[in-house]
Amino acid sequence: MKHNEQYINELNEFLEIPSISSMPEHKEDVKKAAEWLKGSLQKAGIENLEVIETEGHPIVYGDWLHAEGKPTVLIYGHYDVQPASPEELWETPAFEPTIRDDKLYARGATDDKGQLFIHVKAVEKLMQENGELPVNVKFCIEGEEEMASPNLPPFIEGNQEKLAADAVLISDTSFIEKGQPAICTSLRGALAMELNLKTANTDLHSGVYGGGVPNAIHSLVNLLDSLHDESGKVSVEGFYKGVQDPTSQLREEVASIPFDEEKTKEELGLEAFYGEEGFTFQERTGIRPTLEVNGLAGGFHEEGFKTIVPSEAHAKISCRLVGGQEPEEVFEAILNHLDKHKPVGASVETKKLITAKPVSLDSNNPMIQKAAAAYEKVYGVAPLFPKEGGSIPIVEVFSRVLRSPVVMMGFGLPSENLHAPNEHIHLENFTNGIETVTSYLKSL
Repeated sequence: MKHNEQYINELNEFLEIPSISSMPEHKEDVKKAAEWLKGSLQKAGIENLEVIETEGHPIVYGDWLHAEGKPTVLIYGHYDVQPASPEELWETPAFEPTIRDDKLYARGATDDKGQLFIHVKAVEKLMQENGELPVNVKFCIEGEEEMASPNLPPFIEGNQEKLAADAVLISDTSFIEKGQPAICTSLRGALAMELNLKTANTDLHSGVYGGGVPNAIHSLVNLLDSLHDESGKVSVEGFYKGVQDPTSQLREEVASIPFDEEKTKEELGLEAFYGEEGFTFQERTGIRPTLEVNGLAGGFHEEGFKTIVPSEAHAKISCRLVGGQEPEEVFEAILNHLDKHKPVGASVETKKLITAKPVSLDSNNPMIQKAAAAYEKVYGVAPLFPKEGGSIPIVEVFSRVLRSPVVMMGFGLPSENLHAPNEHIHLENFTNGIETVTSYLKSL
């Protein structure tokens, strides 16, 4: 591609900025990345550029709105990155971009600076070729995605007219595998909480009190066990409210994603999978709701031995939600269950930590189908439509508030170590990504 080396050199400049949003000592670096991005968008021909201050890190906004009568596309991404630790596991420093085997290694290479920069360069390429864009374009880029986007949802709510668009375009997801593009059309919601269970006002001597007083760990284990039945189904009354039976088309889309059960079990060191009866592994992890115990603590667990009856025990729980499940309603249902099944002699306090609504997108939507056509034109392979088991809360916010289809055109690969040492992006996908986005915008 013309200018490819120049584009990569510019991406390197972007990647050199340690814009780690979760670490206060990098606050100025995050701001520097926002200013750098503003300059790059200006070079690409984007107008009305702003670096908008929030209570945390800035939002970068810009637009080009001269395609009268044509659709408007809002491009979202994030310029903040994860910390580099453990730094000793990086083959080359995290903020010194390095090319090895046609892969560009650096923190943020695939999540999300590299993928975001694909859109900046696609717009610049179209402007250089035609002097204008085939559609209206808006950019809304945040610097807090890696810390759960605390300030972007209220910004979207308060700026609906400013951000109004016919489609929201996001590149922060992955292919299925090398050479097989994917457009994610479903993301599960999330609910996380912590439980603190107490019995006596202090740990007690097991020889003096054991067998005569409630044990906090026993009580918590029994309580947690009550959350599922023997078939793997969540036994909380009201938990499945809003969960629809999957349609045959949805199950077919899930089944179309390549998956090797035996290989996966071998890689994970498992003898068998586990989960809700009547559903495949891919359905359980992509389109069904879950409730998982993430952590359990209590009593004495240091080296040596201490004969006590523990008076406190703690657990962390997370749920993945689908369909019409409302995080607040699920939380209330779990509270009711815990109260109903609370062991004798125990008190339970529950603190809610995270909520995110699920989002489901219609793969037949014209905006998504045109994206599929653009992938096929450049890669020669039609994309698949995976259902991601994880959560990207801001997708639901864009979809609900702006009432626009969200098109998740990812160009990463699952193997690119996002959030881990030696994060990288395949330069082939960076280059082809620019061509794909260019083709997509033209097709609208």
